[in-house]
Amino acid sequence: MDSATKDEMQPSLLPGPEWPEQERAEQLARGAALKWASGIFYRPEQLARLGQYRSREVQRTCSLEARIKSVVQSYLEGVKTGVWQLAQAFEAVQGTREALDQAHGLLQGMAEATETLKPLREQVAQHKQLQVLSQLLPRLRAVPAAVAHTRTLIGAQRLLEAYVCLRELEQLQEETWAPLGGLELPVFEGLGPLAEALGQAVEAAAGVAGRLAREDPALLVAAVRVAEVDARHTTSLELPPRDWRRRCLQALQEGLERTHFGTPLLLEPGALAGWLEALRVALPAELATAEALVAPCCPPHYKVVRLWAHTLHSGLRRCLQQLLEGPKLGAADAFALLHWTLHVYLGPEMMGSLELGPEADVSQLEPLLTPENIEQLEAMFVTQIQVNVAQWLQKALDGEVAEWNREQEPGTDSSGFYHSPLPAIVLQILEENIRVTSLVSESLQRRVHGMALSELGTFLRSFSDALIRFSRDHIRGEAMAPHYVPYLLATLNYQSALSSSVSVLQPDGAASGDLAPVEAGLDELQRRICRLVLEALLAELQPLFEALPSRRWLSSPELLDDVCERTVRFCQDFRRVRNPAVQLLLAEAERTVVLQYLRALMQGRLVCRGADERIQAAQRLQNDAAQLRELFLGLRGSCLCPPGPARGCVPRATPGRTQLPAGRPTALSLCGSPRTL
Repeated sequence: MDSATKDEMQPSLLPGPEWPEQERAEQLARGAALKWASGIFYRPEQLARLGQYRSREVQRTCSLEARIKSVVQSYLEGVKTGVWQLAQAFEAVQGTREALDQAHGLLQGMAEATETLKPLREQVAQHKQLQVLSQLLPRLRAVPAAVAHTRTLIGAQRLLEAYVCLRELEQLQEETWAPLGGLELPVFEGLGPLAEALGQAVEAAAGVAGRLAREDPALLVAAVRVAEVDARHTTSLELPPRDWRRRCLQALQEGLERTHFGTPLLLEPGALAGWLEALRVALPAELATAEALVAPCCPPHYKVVRLWAHTLHSGLRRCLQQLLEGPKLGAADAFALLHWTLHVYLGPEMMGSLELGPEADVSQLEPLLTPENIEQLEAMFVTQIQVNVAQWLQKALDGEVAEWNREQEPGTDSSGFYHSPLPAIVLQILEENIRVTSLVSESLQRRVHGMALSELGTFLRSFSDALIRFSRDHIRGEAMAPHYVPYLLATLNYQSALSSSVSVLQPDGAASGDLAPVEAGLDELQRRICRLVLEALLAELQPLFEALPSRRWLSSPELLDDVCERTVRFCQDFRRVRNPAVQLLLAEAERTVVLQYLRALMQGRLVCRGADERIQAAQRLQNDAAQLRELFLGLRGSCLCPPGPARGCVPRATPGRTQLPAGRPTALSLCGSPRTL
């Protein structure tokens, strides 16, 4: 296209109306020029340069006009080129539209032709399917027989051969599936149940892996190989994955748990220890079988020893949790379970055995019993042991109390001291429970130790209450004890035996202050027994002290001789009380007799008729003091000597023979408030 034609196609620019703001722009320009000129030519001497300014402004004006003209010309040329290109594009679009209309007409014609060929296409597809079926027909006819043969192989536990036959049938199914367009033939409907039967056979063999490893390892190897080969097999059929490897591992675990923990654990009371002992023998044997026989039959990635250890552990843990959720265990069962789980199970005979290699990975096993389970078992054991101990102690106390009313005196040991097996029985019951619990844990030992001290304190209070009832019944005459005082003295020996041996209840590392309540209870029991003995002594001497002071006492020492004689006779059994209780008892007896003597003198009234009688009374007091001193010195000497098998004679105080002369009557009033015991 030449330039003339191009110019003809370009639209011409028509002159438009005058620019609306031209006048205002001109005014602004004139104002700006006037302002500039007035500033430049403000002084007269600058007018000489007016010509220069004029020529320079003319040049600038011409330059600006040339630049504006160039820009406008360039813009107009671009507009002309764009208009020409738009015209060319419009012509191209018109041509394309006409071509598309022609193609649309052709496509409509081809669609009509395709519809006429559709029956022919269907005939071709059917022909191809019939051709494939005709080629595979001999093999398809043999499918039912092959399925039956495969079932026979599965029933005969020839798993590898059965799997080969199954794979051949599935391969034939794949060969027919694609040509038939995904159509499944009825002859292959039995392959799904057949594959499931083979999978169940593999699971059944894996479920008794331990027995098969000993009796028929070839069958176990075949089952594992079938599962492994099938795991690597891929198929084009749209079938759900069989996942025989996972099912095989799951069957291994379930079979192992079923063997040892399959039946619900319903044990008679006390039978748990036997069941745990059977596990102590069976579980290590099972792990040894897994390591020696089962592991060689399985691939290394099965980690058979670790699988066996963790499966047995999880099964045992679940079984124990069910046991704890069931009926409440007895004390013997709770103790056996605690000792077995904390010591035997983790000991060298089981999971801590050196024969277990690192592949068992027993360090990752969770504890059989959670801290809450251990707390529950310990509380259960302590509660039941506390009930049993309380019953045993009460029976022992009842048997001891029943002997206090016997016709015979208390029994003595080889040294002649009063003796009873009661303290030894009490301490043995408590000490054995504390010692046995040390085999389990320190926490259980602390619990049982606290329980033992608590029950011992309760026993001491019950013993003290029984003594009070025994004394009350004897004093009231409801049940007169033939040997009241000897049995009280025997209980003092019991208290001494408990005090000297109570330290055996203190385990190593226990705080020394734990025994303080028990020691306080023993001291209180000792004071109670001494008080009862002294009350019996006072009851013996009270009729004599009521005659003080009197003319008979003033004139003759017979009254105090009777006091000394009765005191000696009463205290003759003190020598069968062990130290230091006998020393305390003698000191309290001396204090009681002296106080009662002084109380009788101070509360009585005697009128002396003269200085001679006052001298006689003073002399009597001196003689009585000497006689009482001699009495208790003799008692202390005789009672602190070890008694023999035969009862000896206690030396008596020498009766006084001083006769006081009569004198002038004088009032002698001895009043006071004696100290109480």
